[in-house]
Amino acid sequence: MALFVQKFGGTSVGDPSRIARCAARVKQRVDEGHRVVVVVSAMGHATDELIELASRVCDKPSRRELDMLMATGEQVSVALVAMALEKIGVSAASLTGGQAGITTDGAFGRARVIRVDAERLESELARGRVPVVCGFQGLSRDGEITTLGRGGSDTTAVALAAALRVCDHGGCCEIFTDVDGVYTADPRLVPMASKLQRISYQEMLELASLGAQVMHPRAVLFGERYGVPIHVRHSQRPDEGTMICRETPDMEEVMVVGAALKPDLGRVSLRRIPNNPGVQGMLFDAVAKAGIMVDDIMQTEFGEIASISFTVDHSDLADVKIAASQVLDRVGTGELAIEIGLAKISVVGAGMKSHVGVASRMFTALGAAGIPIHNITTSEIKISCILGKEHAQRALAITHEAFGLEKLGAMQSTGQTASSVASPVASFVASPIASPIAGSVSAT
Repeated sequence: MALFVQKFGGTSVGDPSRIARCAARVKQRVDEGHRVVVVVSAMGHATDELIELASRVCDKPSRRELDMLMATGEQVSVALVAMALEKIGVSAASLTGGQAGITTDGAFGRARVIRVDAERLESELARGRVPVVCGFQGLSRDGEITTLGRGGSDTTAVALAAALRVCDHGGCCEIFTDVDGVYTADPRLVPMASKLQRISYQEMLELASLGAQVMHPRAVLFGERYGVPIHVRHSQRPDEGTMICRETPDMEEVMVVGAALKPDLGRVSLRRIPNNPGVQGMLFDAVAKAGIMVDDIMQTEFGEIASISFTVDHSDLADVKIAASQVLDRVGTGELAIEIGLAKISVVGAGMKSHVGVASRMFTALGAAGIPIHNITTSEIKISCILGKEHAQRALAITHEAFGLEKLGAMQSTGQTASSVASPVASFVASPIASPIAGSVSAT
């Protein structure tokens, strides 16, 4: 008897008929003799509708009250899914994030999971029930309802899978969504993109942080930290999807596994600031306290003065402008400039660690297409280029073609780049990495 955590996204539970199909998929696992925990997002566009409703009541609602409101979206979903399961003969119990033992910090709207106590879930499973848990939410140590931010239901599912030690029980975390796996690029932007059979945690983490929307980066990080195999699948189709798993030596045979696009970036520049020790720390401490994720950073020095530029999501520009202006006031000099209309194209692959020529191939392809590159950043398994947003989609397609990624999925399935894998679940749960705390999981 294996143990599975199954997560269904908002589109998957968007209406009663889709909820019924999700319930049938859960029942299939139960009928096979397995234990199942379900995590559910809010229905369809319910979260957006709740935010819109709040804006009609108050121009600037507090983040606490927004969390209280948005958490109701998942509560509707879990109750309906539990009802659908009961209707087809599967005993179920709907639970909020707090009831499921999810403890978060107190950052409303962007809370982080700091602990999961699986006692209630284990109790429900022992009684033969399927716990249906609200994704996206938890309870702070002060007893406040918090939300995890966009994509937080993925994080909920993987955190629960870690706490329940699904690896020790022959299972995995199944992420059911409206796509049938992880592709070499967004197939809506690159029609020739191919579905991957498997991808490493680090590769998926890079792609997720670089704009791939299949998985939330924090969910992948939890999976890597606790060795939870994550199977990304289509909620309405029976096909196998993509397994996110530990890196194996043969994965380095592939130079690049995917290309990603971040389409809406802004660049913030602090010019003519003192080139003194501590200025950088002062700036990015202020940005961090504003809860803003920084993308690429570049510093240029001119003797006693310097310029620092960094990119952020376009939606964060208003907040970062306030934080940066306050820093300029503190240092007493300098000027602030903000540039919009930027995008970032990236390629990712564990094979970069053992192959040469990746950067030259990417830059040559973009140059031949007449696409100017504004900035370049790299890591051990990633190369990224900042460029004008007007070139973004064409640059993604060109880069994808330059590395022959349209062929990669077929090559994986035939074993040309990796050993053949008949069953993703069976292959990647054979050697689990145990969670360090029995029955619970903590994160800092």
